[in-house]
Amino acid sequence: MNGTVTVPGDKSISHRAVMMGSIAEGETLIKNFLTGEDCLSTMKCFMELGVTFDGPSDGNLKVYGRGLHGLKEPGKVLDAGNSGTTMRLITGILSGQNFFSVITGDRSLTSRPMGRVITPLTKMGAQIAGRKGNTMAPLGIRGGDLQAIEYISPVASAQVKSCVILAGLYAGGVTSVTEPFKSRDHTERMLKHFGCDIEVRGNTVSVKGGSLLRGSEITVPGDISSAAFLMVAAAIVPGSDITIRDVGLNPTRDGIISALTGMGAQIELLNSRILSGEPVSDIRVKSSGLKGTIIEGDLVPRMIDEIPVLAVAASVAQGQTVVRDAAELKVKESNRISAIVEELKKFGVDIEELPDGFIVKPGNMLKGAEVDTRMDHRIAMAMTVAGMVSEGKTQIKDTRCVNISFPGFYDVLKILGKE
Repeated sequence: MNGTVTVPGDKSISHRAVMMGSIAEGETLIKNFLTGEDCLSTMKCFMELGVTFDGPSDGNLKVYGRGLHGLKEPGKVLDAGNSGTTMRLITGILSGQNFFSVITGDRSLTSRPMGRVITPLTKMGAQIAGRKGNTMAPLGIRGGDLQAIEYISPVASAQVKSCVILAGLYAGGVTSVTEPFKSRDHTERMLKHFGCDIEVRGNTVSVKGGSLLRGSEITVPGDISSAAFLMVAAAIVPGSDITIRDVGLNPTRDGIISALTGMGAQIELLNSRILSGEPVSDIRVKSSGLKGTIIEGDLVPRMIDEIPVLAVAASVAQGQTVVRDAAELKVKESNRISAIVEELKKFGVDIEELPDGFIVKPGNMLKGAEVDTRMDHRIAMAMTVAGMVSEGKTQIKDTRCVNISFPGFYDVLKILGKE
């Protein structure tokens, strides 16, 4: 693999830019917007809430904001598709509206836990009803008249934190969220960019109710979670030397850099700068021999979405790799712990499942396999990378899900393979 490429815009930032632009005063221009299915689900939900858009066209999307209290009651059920970010964050915004709304998603999303956002929102005064004892979608939300709370989150989750903080914009007083570890902070950075009165101290974020947002211009950096698949592929495919331009390196998201360099990967950061409040760099990766590592503690939330492809790197490394404290992987688009273990075993990898992670043992010679994506985009891309360093043919079922986060993934691999 050789050459210079870009990856699609950051999914987390694209979601948030649409949401904040929708409740801001005035127009917001989003450059390099990710047109993956998840972000389009967010856009469609806000269209049902009365927001208008121009685009996306040539990577740009213009949002005509309606202000904090300008959204309208939707005439039909909102559909978040496969996107947990859409459902959890928009539920915070809907909890502040003086109308009734219902939000649902596909089969995968309606099986994922929503109690983690419903609990704090009901403490703030929202009325929310859902399946399975108000823990799963579809969710019916009667919003308005929220009161500020000081919420101690049992999990380090950017979705939970962001949901409560967005609801806090509509609450009387100051709302705060404290996490056990600092999760990704795109919401905090973007709220500041939009002029919000928000404070960050350690693992606690506080927002003052009624803070107005002003329309802004945002350039979305390349998604490090998408870049991670190319980084691992370049590190383990012999003779590779690639550069990925304009990648977001938010310090709450750069765990994959720390993990791979700790394993001995040759990674160089070039042209580092700040773009719309987010740190950005070009990333050069050369192939190298890797060694085993331990992933645990506060490193886990910094790379939670990259652990599936980290497992592939561990499969060809010298020495044992242990991943712990990653139980959050069980409630992603699939149970990613089981998916990683079961699918990598098909390649002949000696891997053991743990309650909160897995152990990859050394000495693996990967053999081509027929694998199942579980309709999970990150499992699909991780198994593709595994197939690249396996002996023989690998067949991967149901790869359309890759479009959720990385449209054109296979085209980029072909480009790098032909250079």
